[in-house]
Amino acid sequence: MDFHNFDYERAIHRLWNSVSIARSIPYTLFTFGASELEYYLVLEPDQGGEQVKIRQGEIRIDRPLIIRPGNDAAEFQDFFDSEENDSLIHYLMSRTAAFSNLKLTNLKGREQIVSDSVEEVVDRLEQQLDREGEDRIAILVAPERLAGVALIRYAAERILASAPGNIQELREKGFLD
Repeated sequence: MDFHNFDYERAIHRLWNSVSIARSIPYTLFTFGASELEYYLVLEPDQGGEQVKIRQGEIRIDRPLIIRPGNDAAEFQDFFDSEENDSLIHYLMSRTAAFSNLKLTNLKGREQIVSDSVEEVVDRLEQQLDREGEDRIAILVAPERLAGVALIRYAAERILASAPGNIQELREKGFLD
C-alpha cells in the first residue's frame, strides 16, 4: 500500500473542505465556446487582527474547438498567487476526464477591505444580489491563502454539474454516435 498517495489525498481533501461556496448559480456551462463564472470571493484573514477582503472576479472556461482523443491536461491561468497549492490542484484535476482539454482563466477584478466578519459580509452580499435580481454571481468563502482553491472548487463543481447536459447536447448534434 502506498501511504504517500494516501497522505496526498488527505491533504487535498482537507484543502478542498477549507473553502466553501456560500451562494452558487443555477446555470450550466455552455457545451461549445466559452462560459464566464462571475464571483465575489470573501477572504478570511490568515492572521488575527487583519480585516476581511472581498475580491470580485470572473472565471472564464474555454472548451476546445476541436475535441481530439488523448488526455491533454486542463490549463489553469492566474488562480494562485504562489506555487504552494498549484501541484495539489493539478494532481486532483489530472484524476478526472471531465477537465481534460479545458482552459480555465481567472480574471481578478477589484478588491476591497471591510471590517465586518465573514458572515456579515456574506449576508450583505447575498442581500445586495437578491435586491438586484442577480442570479449569475456566486459568493465564495476561503482563507486568504486558499483563494485559488476556492476558485478551482467553484469551477470544478460547475463543470461537473454541467457535464450531463453537455454530453446530451453532444449526442443530439451527432458527436457521440
